[in-house]
Amino acid sequence: MINIFISFLSFTFLLGQSNDMSVQEIIQAMDNNLNAKNRVLTSKMIVHGRRSSRTIESKNWVVGIDLAFTEYLSPPREKGTKMLKLGDKLWTYSPQTDRVIQISGHMLRQSVMGSDMSYNDMMEDRPLIELYEATLEGSVEIDGRSHWIMLLEAKVKGLSYPKRRAWIDKEYLLPMKEELYAKSGKLLKTSTMDGIKKVQGRWFPSRFVFKDELKRNSKGTEWVIDEIEFDVDIPDSRFSKALLRK
Repeated sequence: MINIFISFLSFTFLLGQSNDMSVQEIIQAMDNNLNAKNRVLTSKMIVHGRRSSRTIESKNWVVGIDLAFTEYLSPPREKGTKMLKLGDKLWTYSPQTDRVIQISGHMLRQSVMGSDMSYNDMMEDRPLIELYEATLEGSVEIDGRSHWIMLLEAKVKGLSYPKRRAWIDKEYLLPMKEELYAKSGKLLKTSTMDGIKKVQGRWFPSRFVFKDELKRNSKGTEWVIDEIEFDVDIPDSRFSKALLRK
């Protein structure tokens, strides 16, 4: 990860200005790029282990921040596994056991299929502007591109990451790198994104890399978006518990 020593500039969440954008406008633009009324996507998660890597393919249907259905397509061991999110509740189905299990409480902090992503990571879909107060710390150039550096601190309780630091590309208006912290300031995870391209009028990454900084010898997890379509019609029947077993 990039360690950069910069002079700190004091900007408030509502009043800070940089390149004719307030901090609030920057966060709103990020939310607009990353979120949508609904989306359908196919992707692969590449989990890098100490000795080998494995690839898990899935298809996702998402409506807003409350409804999500995931079906795993491969490898054979994971094929048919499904996940359903309804509001703040999450269920998983495994064809190997033919059981539907609700994931809740401390179980939400567990790894998803041995990856560096937790169930909580997959559950927190609310816009950043609703969750955090932000302070602009400065600007920096990375690989010839200008970025803002922004500190985000939780304004609601119960978040997995009460503090975040983001490096935001000034053209793409995306957090190209993030450091995710506990309330104590302990670094929990890092994430990066790349492969940025225009999708239906918005900049969107085709690849994310997550790393659990508490895992010894973690080599990270890649999440690669193969196809994504925004603002498509998804029937309500897609988000039924009965569909988990079908």
